[in-house]
Amino acid sequence: MARIAVTGATGFVGSNIAELLTAIGHDVIGLVRREVDVQTPWKPLHVNFEDPADIAASLQSADAIVHCAIANDFHMLMNDQERAFDAYVGLTSRVATAANTLNAHMVYISTDWIMDGTRHLTPESAYGNPINIYGFLKAMGEQVVRDLCPGSGAICRIGGVMGAHRLYAQGPRSQDVGFGYFVSALVTALSAGETFAVWGGPFVNEVATPSLAAEIAAQVDRVVTLRATGQFHLVGDDAVTRMGLAELTCEVFDLDKSLLRQIDAPEDQLFPQGVPVDTSLSNAVTKETLQLGPTPLRALLEAFRRERESGHIQSITRPL
Repeated sequence: MARIAVTGATGFVGSNIAELLTAIGHDVIGLVRREVDVQTPWKPLHVNFEDPADIAASLQSADAIVHCAIANDFHMLMNDQERAFDAYVGLTSRVATAANTLNAHMVYISTDWIMDGTRHLTPESAYGNPINIYGFLKAMGEQVVRDLCPGSGAICRIGGVMGAHRLYAQGPRSQDVGFGYFVSALVTALSAGETFAVWGGPFVNEVATPSLAAEIAAQVDRVVTLRATGQFHLVGDDAVTRMGLAELTCEVFDLDKSLLRQIDAPEDQLFPQGVPVDTSLSNAVTKETLQLGPTPLRALLEAFRRERESGHIQSITRPL
């Protein structure tokens, strides 16, 4: 087993990665900006992410670092671009530099939003063509990893992430123009007998290849175990529309499809820049390289249902 540092371990995706890697048996250290006010299954370590020396010190003896941390503040992204650049590209550069110096495996969690949304099932070899500031900053982070860690870096793109935050019992966020928390919000609404309006139109992310946060974590384990390098798509096997995902969710969770509605996204909820319409990613090369089995959308939704009902993290690749 490896000693793995995880940035963003208190976030949605990062908390799933840190918990599953710990459950598998890795020695996981969560690098955090501030004190963690809840109990964690992994060891938290406070780090000044603006200080390269402090980052390097936190990575001493680490075999790998999984860099999930983002600045989840879209107002800041739009209004303070210097700060946004440092929070994404600058931080990734500091982490990658430290990882390279210490010969640690650099695993960078990226996004399907680096794509422009005009291609279906984009292959792993694509470099992307972002159409908004978030996609641009994540794409720049990818290039940092290519430049600074050419023989020890793995770029892992994710998209349409389903699942639950593993540290905080937050209610699901309301629907947005992406796929984040879409399934959680839908299940919560329909379970209460409420209708759920599935947003559509030209200004939303209409098609993706969803996966489960815990399954992403299991595939990150495979990346680390194999010390794999290159570009990977840690996504499910099936491309689906928002309504298609909503209808399949109803089937898996035994919910009433008649409560679904479809509307254009409300104007006051639109992203201030372009949104990629089709962010579906091919995972064919990833499956072959990482020796992964099938991860169909229905099975991922079934795993999420088991997770919601049991409270225990669930994946297909590394069942616990």
